[in-house]
Amino acid sequence: MDDKDFLPRDHVPTGSRPLLGMTILVVEDSRYASEAMRLMCVRSGARLRRADCLASARRHLQVYRPTALIVDMGLPDGSGLDLVTEMARSSPRVDVLLATSGDEGWEQSALAAGADGFLAKPIRKIAAFQAAILRHVPEDRRPTGPRVVDPDDVLPDALAYRDDMASVAQTLGRGVDARTVGYVTQFLSGVARAARDEVLMDAVDALRRDCAHGSPSVARVQRVAGLVQDRIGERLMI
Repeated sequence: MDDKDFLPRDHVPTGSRPLLGMTILVVEDSRYASEAMRLMCVRSGARLRRADCLASARRHLQVYRPTALIVDMGLPDGSGLDLVTEMARSSPRVDVLLATSGDEGWEQSALAAGADGFLAKPIRKIAAFQAAILRHVPEDRRPTGPRVVDPDDVLPDALAYRDDMASVAQTLGRGVDARTVGYVTQFLSGVARAARDEVLMDAVDALRRDCAHGSPSVARVQRVAGLVQDRIGERLMI
């Protein structure tokens, strides 16, 4: 089913709700980032669906084609770049295919794989979010006349941030190897930056530098794990 199959007159986009009538599928493992997207969609008139991994996204896309697909590059079961490549070649294709990451080094790879655009995390401005989608939708799905530019930043609920920290703690609790540390640092880098958690950001950046030059030190992993636990109220021993 395509979300354009049923578009009643009261779901035609307007200047104040320019994404009205659209469905956006966000493939994102961070609850904090997903909550930011949800708030932007609510303010813009769009419906949001979320998949937290590649497998979930593929199940969704087997039965429903959204207007826009936004894919995080770092996911727990693989690279979002693989899904971007698949969806760029699919027929029928989604109207808007965007990649997103806190690491802007992914931008060129995502565009080369067929993404229409790239959203650098953190995504805070509602107007920028709307523009990134409207830039690529067909003319008949854009609002006519002047568009109200929403200058506000979105502010996700702090509970979503705590949920992300709990997820990281659970991942680290299953064992610490190179792949796990790589995923955790990538995940935390984007989430901590979005939440403006400078202490955690600094610790994660130091751990990422270690990873880039070889094996991370136990002390740096413990530092990050301790900060994560501080944010969920208990301390994890590694």
